[in-house]
Amino acid sequence: MHNKPKTVLVTGGAGYVGAVLVPKLLDAGYNVIVLDLFIYGEHVLNGSRKNSNLKTIKGDIRNQKLLRNIMPGCDAVIHLACISNDPSFELNPELGRSINLDAFRPLVEISKEAGVNRFIYASSSSVYGIKEESNVHEGMALEPLSDYSRFKADCEKILAEYESSEFTTVTIRPATVCGYSPRLRLDLTVNILTNHAVNNGRITVFGGEQQRPNIHIEDITDLYVQLLNQSNDKIAGKIWNAGYQNQKVIEIAEIVRDVVDKNGVEIITSPSDDNRSYHISSEKIRRELGFRPLRSIKDAISDLKKAFDEGAIPNALDDICYYNIKTMQAIDMR
Repeated sequence: MHNKPKTVLVTGGAGYVGAVLVPKLLDAGYNVIVLDLFIYGEHVLNGSRKNSNLKTIKGDIRNQKLLRNIMPGCDAVIHLACISNDPSFELNPELGRSINLDAFRPLVEISKEAGVNRFIYASSSSVYGIKEESNVHEGMALEPLSDYSRFKADCEKILAEYESSEFTTVTIRPATVCGYSPRLRLDLTVNILTNHAVNNGRITVFGGEQQRPNIHIEDITDLYVQLLNQSNDKIAGKIWNAGYQNQKVIEIAEIVRDVVDKNGVEIITSPSDDNRSYHISSEKIRRELGFRPLRSIKDAISDLKKAFDEGAIPNALDDICYYNIKTMQAIDMR
């Protein structure tokens, strides 16, 4: 049984992933409510502002009164909002906990009480920690290494408590997302290396043998749209990895060099004591849902280079709007 949702609440809908997802949801015919603090700018959804099916609310997911006001009438929630990487989290651990963990159960409860029938949660493939196995799959133990990933794992367990025939839940553990977004992040491996190749003509790789799983931003956002269209029995209570290529950082750097300027970009390697290496299998979601990413790391780099060439990413090395931790420091977010 599946009643296709008509109104979708996207928490964090003005973030890196949300700014690509929201236009896709609108194009697919959904009414979309975005709940976001818009700390990276009001402009990130400008391409969709004239769409009458979009409603934006500048607000905090920790505000339970606000949630109770906006949740009635929503058929589905896609929960993207969080303090989104380890350095940003460590900048203010109490803030990270309040947003990434403490706000989660109330959000889920209010959603269920309001009649939401589908809840899609963006967890993280970092919940596995470091594994020796070459293909890290969903059946393996979670061994998160940081509070950021630990709270992601905790929220997965919380969400599972609320799964029912009337409240379908699904958890995605994405690889690191890469590629261009109107709310661009230049603090992610592929995006960092591309930025430095384009603007410095030089890439510095720390270590290089560490593996990093990646997924193109267009693929992960396509997946979230696809999850809204699936029947309940296909996705109810499911947890899936979502990645595409597991590549060594040095290999990513070499792809960047080849796309940006094969002969003009220098790669410098430097020792690193950060030997975290992640490699995930996305075979389960391919087998059970038929989801296959269509875009490569090379495609993400090409998209970024095109945006640089067209002047769509001004002041890429200096503007704090591209860097989560710098923006959070500047606004003293609490």
